[in-house]
Amino acid sequence: MPSSDEVMRRAEEVLHRHSDRNRSLSARGRARRNEAILAKLKRIAGADLAILIAAIVIGWFMPLGGDGVMMVVAALIAATLLLAIFPRTPEVTREKIAETDIKALPLKTEQWLERQRPALPTPAIRLVDDIGVRLEALAPQLQTLDPREPAAAEVRRLIGEELPELVSGYQRVPQSLRREERAGMSPDRQLVEGLAVVESELARMTEQLAAGDLDKLATQGKYLELKYRGDDGLD
Repeated sequence: MPSSDEVMRRAEEVLHRHSDRNRSLSARGRARRNEAILAKLKRIAGADLAILIAAIVIGWFMPLGGDGVMMVVAALIAATLLLAIFPRTPEVTREKIAETDIKALPLKTEQWLERQRPALPTPAIRLVDDIGVRLEALAPQLQTLDPREPAAAEVRRLIGEELPELVSGYQRVPQSLRREERAGMSPDRQLVEGLAVVESELARMTEQLAAGDLDKLATQGKYLELKYRGDDGLD
């Protein structure tokens, strides 16, 4: 097993390999939010246009008058406000991740990680960004994976259970204690090493899914040894 210093060095290398801002977790999150805003604006424009067309058609047959115009304006305002507020995107929680269909699991996990990002140390943020890239690559491969396959259970265990627990366990540690070493392992370093294991496991899973080697994927799963080795440091 690599030493702690070696894992930390690899974490730094990840930064240099994937420092492109457009590939970061936060950048993709912003892109998704911008797409959602654009879609909402299109819905508002469509609804307002439909109201105006309806008002014009009605006006051909009967004068709207002052009251009619006020009703049209009120309808435009109401439609705009309602569509601007609803539908709201529900917040992704650990509980929702656990219940997510395997096909949507990478995206939901990535969205959850994005919200945790500000509370993590810098080396961990870099690895979380890299994990986001791995999740993005994994997502298309899960679209045809039977959720009853043992391989699907392996994927779910890693990104739906172990990864969220690793990050949440770190966040439960008081901030003042996160750099303190116990048995040679601080919570900060434990988190980074655990994330490094997740990143390498995601790379392995992606390769094996691409090769169609589901049996190998199902039988070669590695648990987060570093997480469990230092479990007392996080709890």
